[in-house]
Amino acid sequence: MTGKFYGIGVGPGNPELITIKAFRILQETDVICVPKSYADRDSLALLVVKGFLKEDIKTLELSFPMSKDRKVLEESWAAAGESVAALVREGKMVSFVTIGDPLFYSTYGYLLAHLKNNHPELPVETVPGITAMAACSSLLQQPLVEGDETLAVVPAAYGIETLRDILEKFDNVVMMKVNRRLPEVVKLLKDMGLGNNAVLYNRCGYPDGFYVTDLDELDGVTVDYMSLLIVRKRG
Repeated sequence: MTGKFYGIGVGPGNPELITIKAFRILQETDVICVPKSYADRDSLALLVVKGFLKEDIKTLELSFPMSKDRKVLEESWAAAGESVAALVREGKMVSFVTIGDPLFYSTYGYLLAHLKNNHPELPVETVPGITAMAACSSLLQQPLVEGDETLAVVPAAYGIETLRDILEKFDNVVMMKVNRRLPEVVKLLKDMGLGNNAVLYNRCGYPDGFYVTDLDELDGVTVDYMSLLIVRKRG
C-alpha cells in the first residue's frame, strides 16, 4: 500500500493560525518530518504543531545544512527525499511541517523538487500556510498594499547591495531574514529618508514576539532569525 506525502505550512508561529485542513492532516499523520539546520536547534515548526499530533507519532529530522556549497546542499536534499520516499512506499502518511508557507522561502521546495524528479509516481500534496508578512501586517492592522501600490519581497541577508534600487522602484518592500544585516539596513533607510516608514517585526506570532516602529530603538538590540522589516513609502 502506498501512503502519501504532505508539505504543510504551519503559519508564522501561533498554533491558532494553522488552517483547518492542516490540523486534520496532522492528526492523521504517521510520521512528522521536521527540517533541522543545526543539530542542537529545536524545530520551530514542530513546536507549533506538537499539541495536534498523535501520541505515538514518529518524528523524522531531516538535515538541511546552512551551506553555500551546492554539492553539499544537493546531497542533503537527496538524502531527505529518499528517506521520505521510503516511508511513503511503506504506506505511511508523512507530513513535512514548515513555518509560514511551504512554497515561500522554504526548504520544502527543494525536497519537493527531488520527489518530482526522482519519484513522480508518489502522491504528494502541498497545504499552504499563512506567511509571516501577512501576520505582521495584521498585527499592526496596516495593509501591505493598497490600490495600485507595488510590493517587493526580498531576502535582505543576501541582497543588501540591491536594496537601494528596490526601495526606489517599489512602493512597499518586505525584507526577510533581516537580522544578519540589520544595522546596514537601518542606515540605508535613514539615508533615504525612510526611517519613519519602516516597522521591524521580531518573532511575530510567538509569545515573546514584538515590533518596533522607531528604528532608533534598535540600537544594541539583537533580533532573531525570525524577523522581517516592512517599508511602506506612502504609509
